Amino acid sequence: MNAPALKEWPLWEVFVRSKQGLEHKHCGSLHASDARHALQMARDVYTRRQEGVSIWVVPSASITASEPDSKDAFFDPAADKVYRHPTFYEIPDKVGHM
Repeated sequence: MNAPALKEWPLWEVFVRSKQGLEHKHCGSLHASDARHALQMARDVYTRRQEGVSIWVVPSASITASEPDSKDAFFDPAADKVYRHPTFYEIPDKVGHM
């Protein structure tokens, strides 16, 4: 396979959940022809030591992110909504770790 063909494949973001973790964490990016191919490549590249229990692959083009330069305007309005802080809620023991 030649390098120009690889660059024409879509870029995918890879998220892996480790055996100890409860959440998926971003591990990196890779080029793949489709979702199944991206999943197989992610397994081979990011879980070589069998540390993962789950992998998500997401097309990079599908991710929408906030702008770092707009962080003050974007995140400051949440500071005045104290009811969103978890101190106002009691979580029952049967819920488990949250």
